[in-house]
Amino acid sequence: MIKQSKKIMLALMLLIVVGVLAACNNSESTDANKEGSEGETSGAAMEDYGVGDTFKATEPVTFTALFSDHPNYPIKDDWLLFEKIKEMTNVTLDTTAVPMSDYADKRSLLISSGDAPNIIPKTYPGEESPFVSSGAILPISDYVDMMPHYQDKVAKWEIEPFLDGLRQQDGKYYVLPGLHENVWPDYSLAIRTDILEELGLEEPKTWEELEVVLEEMKKAYPESTPFSDRFKMESTLNIAATSFGTKAGWGLANMLEYQEDSDEFIFAPATDEYRSMLEYFNGLVEKGLLDPESVTQEDDPAIQKFTNGDSFIINTNGQTLTQYRTTMDETLGADNYSIKKIVVPGGPAGHLMAGTKLENGIMFPATVKDDPNFEAMLQFIDWMLYSDEGLEFNKWGVEGETFTKENGERMLADNVTFRGMNPEAENHLQIDYGFSGGNFSYGGPTELLHSMFAEEEIEFQNAMHETKEVVLPDPPIKYDALQLERSSLLSTPLKDHVTQNTLKFIVGERSLDEWDAYLKELEAKNLQGYVDLANQVYQENK
Repeated sequence: MIKQSKKIMLALMLLIVVGVLAACNNSESTDANKEGSEGETSGAAMEDYGVGDTFKATEPVTFTALFSDHPNYPIKDDWLLFEKIKEMTNVTLDTTAVPMSDYADKRSLLISSGDAPNIIPKTYPGEESPFVSSGAILPISDYVDMMPHYQDKVAKWEIEPFLDGLRQQDGKYYVLPGLHENVWPDYSLAIRTDILEELGLEEPKTWEELEVVLEEMKKAYPESTPFSDRFKMESTLNIAATSFGTKAGWGLANMLEYQEDSDEFIFAPATDEYRSMLEYFNGLVEKGLLDPESVTQEDDPAIQKFTNGDSFIINTNGQTLTQYRTTMDETLGADNYSIKKIVVPGGPAGHLMAGTKLENGIMFPATVKDDPNFEAMLQFIDWMLYSDEGLEFNKWGVEGETFTKENGERMLADNVTFRGMNPEAENHLQIDYGFSGGNFSYGGPTELLHSMFAEEEIEFQNAMHETKEVVLPDPPIKYDALQLERSSLLSTPLKDHVTQNTLKFIVGERSLDEWDAYLKELEAKNLQGYVDLANQVYQENK
């Protein structure tokens, strides 16, 4: 009995020793894992990757990516873009190409089914919101510490106020946006400067001065309607609204406008400022200066009126301005006209410029964080989209092959054409090589943005920044899924009513004497409930 007890005691002591040793080993292992997660890399990631470094995976790696396929430059497997990415970074992109027209629907289907690729580009801020509550996409803001170039640009370019607008109720953002060094204004009015010169007029600096210019044009050409707009006036209302102190057109969005003095949101289309803007454009219609068809006509009739010489002012951006000239060279003759994109006129609220430093960007499925090469993927994206080297590569291609660079000035190679440069060249930068495409080429330093602009567009950009005060974006309203659904249900009938009556007020189908009745109609559609919900959510989550 005694011998048996001694054996049992000995066995127990041995188990205790083994247990202690195991515990020590586990503790050391846990500490080692913790240290590795904080200071070591995983998979094919670079160990000492930082600002200024070119990313190159430590071993060949493949990342899957969704690809919005543009009909004007459809994807090709042998693009130099893909070849050089593999050569420079050790990364092969396995793309799932989707026609641009079907991209949003296909993206939603893939995310919802759990079959989305690692990288989901061409996602505009706001398009990620439907996938947040389900946990299907990654809160990328939790992982940007792995992206030194991104963090560097955010700090240097003062991007944080713009990123705030991406944050969801949990304080995180789920789309990794393209970043611009400065707000980039694109749209304004194109005006026949030869007519201005003929009539002895200066370029209008305000909307009041524009009205005077239109009146003088009408006197000189009584059969004309000087201003016939495109984009169904949505662009013009957008650029005008800022200087009238409100929101409209393409910029109407949720119809809410933040008031800093009261720290609350108001309903912009019910304000005196909105009415003042409508009165201005309605006055142009009544005087025969603005074509009432502007609010309903498709682009082609508006462009035809302008390029045929039947109208003298139309909305434009830099690209469409070039298209107008191409047509007018044929219809009017190259020496018989001159046009210019003027600085956006100022208004009652001053010389203001709304805009953002963000562009479309990338979503990631939530499961990608478990991939052993997750950190390598973020380093790759960081280099591609946010390093100076990667930004130039995606825009211009390969130095010595698609472009040359001397004293900081880039020029396309003689055999490459793009945006009117080298028009007789046999190869196209987008079509034949894949560069300057919409999936990976966006954002960047202003110098790089300007590098492909015509001189007159650079002058426009500089003039806008020299004469305008930038209006920062409103703070975010961080709805949860149920609140967002309720807000959408409330906003839809309100926005429909605003849109319909905005057009009616402008063209005179409804008199502005009925403004008070219009406000009551909005109240009957629960305007107050919509605004109260927004302010409640804003106050609870700011």
